[in-house]
Amino acid sequence: MFFLLLGIAALLLKYLEIGPVATLNWFIVLSPFAMAVAWWAWADASGYTKRREIDKMAKRKDDRIEKQREAMGMLSAKKRKK
Repeated sequence: MFFLLLGIAALLLKYLEIGPVATLNWFIVLSPFAMAVAWWAWADASGYTKRREIDKMAKRKDDRIEKQREAMGMLSAKKRKK
């Protein structure tokens, strides 16, 4: 996401001819988009994206179970140790 935002900012600055970005070559200005594509390709190929998604789902599940235990008046193992 960082590379995408950086690319959009550089593209706007180049198009509007603002600051030192106006003198840069288009290849340099558009390179953050290529880096974003490379990052997304690596993240998908390595399973990084899927692992993060699974971790988020597991945390939501644990939070939901904890909330249900509190609603029923049952203490979880985490809270009994305190």
